[in-house]
Amino acid sequence: MSNDQYVFENPVTKYDDIKPTAQKQGGPGLDADLDNTPDRGETSYRGTGRLEGRKALITGGDSGIGAAVAIAYAREGADVAISYLPEEEEDAKGVVKLIEEAGRTAVALPGDITDAAFSRKLVADAVEGLGGLDILVNNAGKQQTQPDLLEITDEQFDETFKTNVYAMFWITKAALPHLAPGSSIINTSSIQAYSPSETLVDYASTKATINAFSKGLAQQLAPKGIRVNVVAPGPIWTPLQTAGGQPTEALPEFGEQTPLGRPGQPAELAPAYVFLASGESSYVIGETLNVNGGMPTP
Repeated sequence: MSNDQYVFENPVTKYDDIKPTAQKQGGPGLDADLDNTPDRGETSYRGTGRLEGRKALITGGDSGIGAAVAIAYAREGADVAISYLPEEEEDAKGVVKLIEEAGRTAVALPGDITDAAFSRKLVADAVEGLGGLDILVNNAGKQQTQPDLLEITDEQFDETFKTNVYAMFWITKAALPHLAPGSSIINTSSIQAYSPSETLVDYASTKATINAFSKGLAQQLAPKGIRVNVVAPGPIWTPLQTAGGQPTEALPEFGEQTPLGRPGQPAELAPAYVFLASGESSYVIGETLNVNGGMPTP
C-alpha cells in the first residue's frame, strides 16, 4: 500500500504492515522507540499550498498526532513551532528536520505545559520565533490507564487535568491577543469524550471538558473572525498508548473494536487539522470532527 492521502485504496487494509505489539515505554514514550513505527506522513503527505505563509504553534508536536500535523502544516506552507517535554528531544529533532526540509521555519520549544508560567512563555517564544501566530493546535495530552477509581491518585488526576485542560486554557488565553481575524484554534478531544472507557475515567473527563470549552469559546470568538474547532481521534497508534495509555497486554488488539478493525495512524488525522486551519473551513465553527474509524458518536 502506498499510504498516500490522494491514492484510491481500501481503508481496511491500508496499514496492514503496522501491527501494535505488547510494548511498554517509560515516561511519555517516544516514536523513535516504538517497535512498530507509526505513519506520520513523512513519506506520504503531499501539500498543496493550503496554509501558505501561515504561522502555527502545536503542543505535543514531537510525536504521534502532533508530529503528523506539524509535518502536514509545513508541507502546506506554514512555519511551525512545536512544544514538547525535554525528554522527548530525540523525536522533536526529527520533526524539526522534516519541517525545515519542507522549506519552512521550525521553532523547537521544550518544557512542561503543566507549569502556567511556561505555557504563557511558550506562546511568547512561538510568536517571536515565527514572527506572529495565526494557528494554535492544543494537542499535548496525558493518558494513564487505571482499572479502579481508587487507584487514581490525586497527583495523576491533577496532572491529567493540568496537561489536557489547564494548559489549553493558559495557552489559548496567552495566544488570543496575537490572533487576527482569520486565525484558527484547534483543540484535540477523543472518542473517550463520547464513549469513555472504564479504565480512563480521568482522561475521558478531560476530553469531554475540551469539547465544552471549545464550543463555548467558538461562539465567543466567532464575531471576531477567529474560528475554534475540535478534532476527536479514535484509537490512534502513538507512543501515548505504550507509555501507560493502554494496558500493555491489550495492545496487540488495540483498535480492533472499530468498524475498520484496526487502529488509526497519525497521518490519517493530519488532513482534518489542515482542513480546520485553512480557509476551506471558513464556515465551520464549534465543530468536533471525529476521526475514529467509524465508531458512533452522539
